[in-house]
Amino acid sequence: MRIGVLGGGQLGRMLALAGYPLGLTFRFLDPSPEACAGQVGELLVGPFEDKGLLERFAQGLDLVTYEFENVPVAAARFLEALLPVYPPPKALEVAQDRLLEKTFFRGLGVPTPPFHPVDRLPDLEEGLKHVGLPALLKTRRGGYDGKGQALVRSWGEAEAAFHALGGKGLILEGFVPFDRELSILAVRGTTGEVAFYPLVENRHQGGILRLSLAPAPGASEALGKKAEGYARKALEALGYVGVLALEFFQVGEELLFNEMAPRVHNSGHWTIEGAETSQFQNHLRALLGLPLGSTAPRGHSAMVNLIGLRPDFQEVLKVPGAHLHWYGKAVRPGRKVGHITLRRDSREALEEALPLVLQLAQIRYSGE
Repeated sequence: MRIGVLGGGQLGRMLALAGYPLGLTFRFLDPSPEACAGQVGELLVGPFEDKGLLERFAQGLDLVTYEFENVPVAAARFLEALLPVYPPPKALEVAQDRLLEKTFFRGLGVPTPPFHPVDRLPDLEEGLKHVGLPALLKTRRGGYDGKGQALVRSWGEAEAAFHALGGKGLILEGFVPFDRELSILAVRGTTGEVAFYPLVENRHQGGILRLSLAPAPGASEALGKKAEGYARKALEALGYVGVLALEFFQVGEELLFNEMAPRVHNSGHWTIEGAETSQFQNHLRALLGLPLGSTAPRGHSAMVNLIGLRPDFQEVLKVPGAHLHWYGKAVRPGRKVGHITLRRDSREALEEALPLVLQLAQIRYSGE
């Protein structure tokens, strides 16, 4: 079986590494000749919008998936006429527009923060009356890792952010005083089989994920079941196939939907060493109609992102239970270039060992 992957970043690279033991081969399409997935598979270079290139890309493939949710929906639909494309392009369409995304989940009965579309200054004024201050003004499309958004605490800040963000195609969201950020990874196969990984706690700095703790410390069984219920609704409504990541704000024992990613996800990297079956292999199993693997955790894990730095590999590998993943990308400020997974049999042992790994990754963490 030959799998095509739209996007050639580290997620595609890890998909290929998970697929080779299953006898799969991979072809990637990415605009950059430096895409790191090209180190582990065939790489075609060019724009996603080039139909001739898409036809060449599709030749000899059995199916197509993506590792990047900002692939043009038109490209996914063009390929869908030639061969199976999973997850369905509809999921891409929903995920690429924050207004569509929030409206979709609210329509499923999933709680969200208050939100209001903004295309003119009067919309912004009306939105602030609806959601209150402080609030987050965001672009509807294109933002990631904290980009394309601004926290506003007054009308003056809101007006300035409105102009800075382009003055149209925006969404205003109420600021949620949440307890913590959680995510769940769900996977659904072509047969309709569904599996869920446990809730994960995510900690960010500067809008970028720095640390994931799995399973989420102290998360009740009821909270996990609630997240699974919300994810199941989305999987079924979209006719989804593959891994789907949902991010939530936890407020007491309630979960407010924040955003979705129709692909394997950074907060699921811990599954490579920390779960019976990694998110990457389960994504491929789902696409191929194979039985899904167990999502049970192996003890307790922490995933630490390496952002814009190359740690001392020897020092990392000296830590018992630490696993280093280096993506083969050039190091630049703010860029995800690798991650470290730390696994222990107990939460207490994980918390005891974690500060050293965070120090090596230059991340400050209080531990509470």
